[in-house]
Amino acid sequence: METSLRYSGDSKALRIHAKEKFSIDSKTHLQVYGELDTRTGAPSNFCAMIRHFYPDLHTSLGVGLRYDKCDKVQYTLRGKRSFLVTNNGLVNFVVKGRYDVDQEFEGRKSEGAAEFTFSIINFQRDQDVRFKLGYEVSEKVPYLQIRENNWTLDVDMKGRWNIRFDL
Repeated sequence: METSLRYSGDSKALRIHAKEKFSIDSKTHLQVYGELDTRTGAPSNFCAMIRHFYPDLHTSLGVGLRYDKCDKVQYTLRGKRSFLVTNNGLVNFVVKGRYDVDQEFEGRKSEGAAEFTFSIINFQRDQDVRFKLGYEVSEKVPYLQIRENNWTLDVDMKGRWNIRFDL
């Protein structure tokens, strides 16, 4: 199980996030994740999704159910496609999106982004660093992510930020 501690400027509360993947076959798994808000003691979101990977195309597709404390239960569809910019795979261009609908198939919400990822293996001894520079299409906002081994910092041009520590 992958677990992390998360904190953002929006919620001002520490969240405990856990994710588990159950293999269905070599290219498909059931991914389940949830988050507990330590301020309220209640779950802030939960998702169960079947994800299928197409390694030759550097693509993944997923379909499932999401619970969000604001939007309640939703059906979700997500996809991600990566294009190698360099042969060694350290620089990529990624296009990703998500489409959510409510239980009555009326309320719809979509998100999409395009980003460049730059990975530096052994930036320092036993330290890998990854930079993401992207643009969120629906909100029309650029963002940046810096990841160093277990630490991740996300910021965007609207002043939002969050930090994550992988346990």
